[in-house]
Amino acid sequence: MRLRFAPSPTGYLHIGAARTALFNWLYARKLGGTFLLRIEDTDTQRSTDESTRSIIEGLHWLGLDYDEEMVFQSANADKHRAAALQLIDAGKAYRDFTPKAERADANVKQEIAERARAASATGTDHRSNPFRDLSSQESNTRAAAGEPFAVRLKVAREGLSTFEDAVYGAQEREHSEIEDLVLLRSDGHPLYNLSVVCDDIEMRITDVIRGQDHLTNTHKQILIYEALGAPVPRFAHLPLILAPNKAKLSKRKHGEVVSLTTYRDRGFVPAAFRNFLALLGWSPDDEQELLSREQLVEKFSLSGIHRAPAVFNFNETDARQWTDQKALWMNAEYIRTMPVAELAVMVRAELEAAGLWKPEYETTRRAWFERSLEVIRQRFHTLKDFSGQGRAYFGDEFEFDDAAVKKNLQKEPRLRELLPALAARIEQTEPFTLETCEATLRAYADEAGVKAGLFINAARTALTGQSVGPSMFEVFDLIGREASARRLRDAARLI
Repeated sequence: MRLRFAPSPTGYLHIGAARTALFNWLYARKLGGTFLLRIEDTDTQRSTDESTRSIIEGLHWLGLDYDEEMVFQSANADKHRAAALQLIDAGKAYRDFTPKAERADANVKQEIAERARAASATGTDHRSNPFRDLSSQESNTRAAAGEPFAVRLKVAREGLSTFEDAVYGAQEREHSEIEDLVLLRSDGHPLYNLSVVCDDIEMRITDVIRGQDHLTNTHKQILIYEALGAPVPRFAHLPLILAPNKAKLSKRKHGEVVSLTTYRDRGFVPAAFRNFLALLGWSPDDEQELLSREQLVEKFSLSGIHRAPAVFNFNETDARQWTDQKALWMNAEYIRTMPVAELAVMVRAELEAAGLWKPEYETTRRAWFERSLEVIRQRFHTLKDFSGQGRAYFGDEFEFDDAAVKKNLQKEPRLRELLPALAARIEQTEPFTLETCEATLRAYADEAGVKAGLFINAARTALTGQSVGPSMFEVFDLIGREASARRLRDAARLI
């Protein structure tokens, strides 16, 4: 079994394409097959090296390794042209000497389309291209004289194209509904359907898993396989991914929401996003949602792919909800439950990017670093939260949430004197642990005649800038005696 992912390098890696890659990879790994990567870079005006790098980096980020050397479709153009000429020699294709200007004329195209529709409705022959039945001798003579020509597949006037799709079932289309396909343009440029078939034949592809938008192409490609005398692979077409308004999710309309790079750069855990992508249009028999890579491989099957489109439920009007809320939930679950040593590697990269990383977090303060992650990760949704909401744990420069300041500090003017006094008590606490910090705070609250909750809420905002977070006494312990006392005194100035 040999499968391939064949993206065009004409922009960032779309999450729909990433899902296609994932399903191919899972199926190959499930059945002990081979997963290949082919870059379809024949659109020279739009294909870029940057896009190719984005594709490779995206696959690497998702943990999808390919098994053989990457193939660039443009390198095979001569083979594609040779295949088209081979079909001419075999009488299965013909040269179309129609002048290029006439072929491109909109009126001519419309006339041809109308004639095809009328022919389909009446059952009459619409293959009226004057060059279809040109003798080989005249065709060769005109080509030898340098007359430009396109190459068309000679589609049978009668018959039926059929195949069994692993997702959508039996598919059929009358030959009379399919035009004589252009295989080569008059400039010698191979067209998509020919190039795809030739490359799949050369790469010995046995199974093609791709988007539903390719479903109509499949009938045309099967005709090319048959004309070349090659075995036809098995096909499985994936449901579309739609926006909340049920429109097709597209780069043009939905921008960065559909870019895989967006999720990497905004702090998604690769395993979490891979898990989320897998459930966009597929589900395991047991409906389990949180699945490791090994579990995805074990449970994946083509029978679990849905026919109905998947919906990516991002909020189109609220920029604060820029992604599917289930994706955020799943990412938070991974952050909350994954082994802390694995999380530490990712958080280190985030802290380094934010200028918060300190070498001692890897050496003398390694235990403190991992314990801090264990405590603070419970409320975080992305890795960015560690350098955002969690910034106060790794440095003294952090922002205060305005609502938290108003609610927890400025509502009680007495805190202007009480917080520095609490700081003095904290400095004298021995030993400095979460238990002794709690005892100190509660004792001083009794002495000052205030509720302990006043100090707890004020201290949380003073030490972290936030109104919510872990147990306040764990916060004292993690931030330390000196920094805790200093921040309590500094916060008094905000009142």
